[in-house]
Amino acid sequence: MLSARVRVALQVLPLALVLLVFFVVPIGFVVAVSFFHYDDFGIVPAFSPENYAAVLSEHLTLDLYLSTLRFAALVWFFTLIIGFWVAYFLVFHVRNQLVAIGLFLVCTVPFWTSNIIRMISWLPLLGKEGLINRGLIGLGVIHRPLEFLLFSDFSVVVSYVHLFTIFMIVPLFNSMSRIDRSLFEAASDAGTSRLQTVLFVVVPLVKSGIVLGSIFVITLVMGDFYVVRVMSGGSRASVVSAMFDDISVLLFPHAAANAVFLIIIVVLMVGLILRAVDVRRELVDQR
Repeated sequence: MLSARVRVALQVLPLALVLLVFFVVPIGFVVAVSFFHYDDFGIVPAFSPENYAAVLSEHLTLDLYLSTLRFAALVWFFTLIIGFWVAYFLVFHVRNQLVAIGLFLVCTVPFWTSNIIRMISWLPLLGKEGLINRGLIGLGVIHRPLEFLLFSDFSVVVSYVHLFTIFMIVPLFNSMSRIDRSLFEAASDAGTSRLQTVLFVVVPLVKSGIVLGSIFVITLVMGDFYVVRVMSGGSRASVVSAMFDDISVLLFPHAAANAVFLIIIVVLMVGLILRAVDVRRELVDQR
């Protein structure tokens, strides 16, 4: 008979092998390449910190990180607001659970198509001759097309929110579904308003959903570059787009150093979020 420790080790072994092959080893290669030296003749395997020095000394890189963080913060805020109220409506205002699940699945229907298709679908809506400008001009609200709707920060944020809101809705929907409905009756008997019930009853009980949704949205925005490039018309860039440009001209060490910095920043952000809310404790308390 195998001991308990051996059985546990055998159960963990498959997951450990998967993480080793598909996570640890690739990250190790990226870190190793980030210290390589490159010149006019090619890449030389060597331990050199020049790539990190170059990344830290470039003002353009700092601007790209600040721009990416700004997009992440804006998208996180809007997806949280939209995702919270959509999940709240589906869980607490739709009486029939089967109908609520059906409406929840309807929210996922757009995600059966490609992200690129859903992103490009905004072009005929936000353009100067798009449906929104034509409608506003037809109603007499404006006299000339609004230029900020497309190829701007606004269009980038709109596309991100459209693409990633579902990643906030899903964990919030799951967390709200576990809330005992009797708490609302107790809050009502205590004389609280509906808004107070949401703020002091619902929000504290769905902190785990907020945290998980925030991690999904922030990491997705930080790791994307195609939306920024297309929806800004090339006027904006991101850290990942800078890596793509480096790779396209075979500057692999510089791109690897940038990737290591991005990984560190994302890990720190996720760590701060998890430090603010103990997800495991929240999930145990909900049970």
